[in-house]
This record gives sequence, structure tokens and C-alpha cells, in this order.
Amino acid sequence: MRVAINGLGRIGRLLLRRLVLMPEMEVVAINDLMSPDNLAYLFRYDSIYGTFPESAVYKEGKLLTGKSAIPVYQQPDPLQLPWRELDVDVVIECTGSFSTRTLAALHLQAGARKVLLSTTGSDDIPLFIYGFNQHELPPALDILSPGGCMTNCSIPILDILKPFGIESAQIHFLHSYTSRQQLVDAPHKQYRRGRAAAESIIPVEIDLAESLERLFPELHERIAAISTRIPVANGALGDFTIQFKQKISTKILQQAFIDAAKGRYKNVVNYTEEPLVSLDIKSNTHSSTIEGPLISVVGQQAKILAWFDNEYGYTSRIIDWLAFWK
Repeated sequence: MRVAINGLGRIGRLLLRRLVLMPEMEVVAINDLMSPDNLAYLFRYDSIYGTFPESAVYKEGKLLTGKSAIPVYQQPDPLQLPWRELDVDVVIECTGSFSTRTLAALHLQAGARKVLLSTTGSDDIPLFIYGFNQHELPPALDILSPGGCMTNCSIPILDILKPFGIESAQIHFLHSYTSRQQLVDAPHKQYRRGRAAAESIIPVEIDLAESLERLFPELHERIAAISTRIPVANGALGDFTIQFKQKISTKILQQAFIDAAKGRYKNVVNYTEEPLVSLDIKSNTHSSTIEGPLISVVGQQAKILAWFDNEYGYTSRIIDWLAFWK
């Protein structure tokens, strides 16, 4: 699999770190507007996941790390990238700037065979969640969205609970702060995102409900979601309040998640009875880890809590897509 990465932010760099250590993957190019020396530095040293186990330097137009010598480009226009010459199978689009069908297709025009976003993207890009509907992928599809980290946490949970009859769902994500917030108070079109990220608990608006309704149309206008950014640098906790159409029990829900984690959603959903905190989930590859003892039920209403590493778990699904989407 010959892969190119466009955009070396948090997700792009973590993907690069992981892919260069996988013999079945070959990263043939990376493209980002930052200084290549700075890129090599941020690749080598990471405040969340530690120092990369191999050296990493930029030299003569390439990132040299381990056995890899990866060409580095600083090209803002995807049409000018040499995807055809490099025989690129998949471009992982990680800039967030080319998330419509028209813009993502620029990579195809440049010669890539397929484009995999690292975000939900616009409505004209098909949304597929690994573990849920990847087997419905049309053979001719050349651009897809794998959703975001919160979508990948939510979809399996709603799917597992669907047989019990969901009346409505309120979802609240306690999420580490991100680069879309400010380090110190500064202007922002969403005022609260402009407040110092490491100093406050900050509610932010998200468009998760719309994404979930695309895959669960029967829940149209019966899902609401919000995210609260908290002063930690990594990790997230999904808080699901589900109203069922009938009475339900804690044991039934616990068993449903146990069965799913061993069956259809193996390696995507995890079930544990250990008392976790957010730091424990760092580098966890699952899209969600259900903490069984925290499941509670009152009549027809249940609360389910799901941990996930918003970066490592999400990049794990992108890697799954690369292996699946051949």
C-alpha cells in the first residue's frame, strides 16, 4: 500500500509515526506547509506519545527515519503534487481544508487512486464507520470519510443498543483540549473556544448529531450532542444518556457490550470492569472502551460511559481502513 499524507497536524503526524513502523505500508510522500526541519522535530518529539524510537532528520528534501526516506513537499495546491509519478494508492487528507467532494477530488486529478479523509467531511462525501458499515463500501468508491473520533465512538454504541429500542439519545463528550482552541484568551468566532484551554472547562458546539443521523435516519431529531473541553491534553469520555422504548436492565446492557466486544466489534469496542481514569486510555487502539460498572439504569433510561484516546483510537481506525480498502 503506497500512502501519501497531506497535512502533518496531530493526526497526520501520529499516522506517520505508526505507518513507518508497519512493513505492509509504504509512506511515499508527505506534504505540509510548515518548515521541514520543524516537521522532523515535531515528528521525533511528541508531548503526548513520547520520543519516536528511531532518529528523524530532514535532509535534501526527505524525512529520514529508520529505513525510510520520505519526500517532503510544501505545496498548497494538491493539483501540483506528484501523486501520479509516485504511484500513490491512497492519499490521507489531514489538512481539514479539502473536505468536500470537489476539493478532495483534486488529489485524484493529481494521480492518486483514492482519498481517505481524516474528518467527517461534507454531505457529498460518503460516510463509512469501520466496524459498522465498511462491508457496504461500493467497489468504485474513490473518496470516503471515516468520520471523526466522536463519531467512531458513538456509532458502535448506538448500533449495539439499537435492538433494545432507542427512543432518544443525549450524548455529552468530555474531551481533551484541541488545536482549535486558544492557549491564552484570544478572539474567536465561537467565544468560548477563544478562552484559555488549559484553565477552564469549556462547552463547545459540535455537529455530531447530524453525522449520526446520516447513519441512523430513524433517529432523526431524536439525538443531541455536545462536547465539553477539559484541561487535559489527551483522552476523552463519552457520556451517553439513552431513553429506551421499554424497561431495560444493567445486566442486559453489560452483556450486550461484552458480546459485541468479543464478536462483531472486536478490536473496535472494548469492555472492562476496571476503574479507569483518562490517562489510562492513552495509546488505546479501540474507538470506545465501555466501563461496565458505570452503566446505570433508571426505568427506561440508561447511562453508558465510554473512554477513548481521541488521537490513537482514531488513527487506529484509519489504519484499519488502509488495510481494508485495497
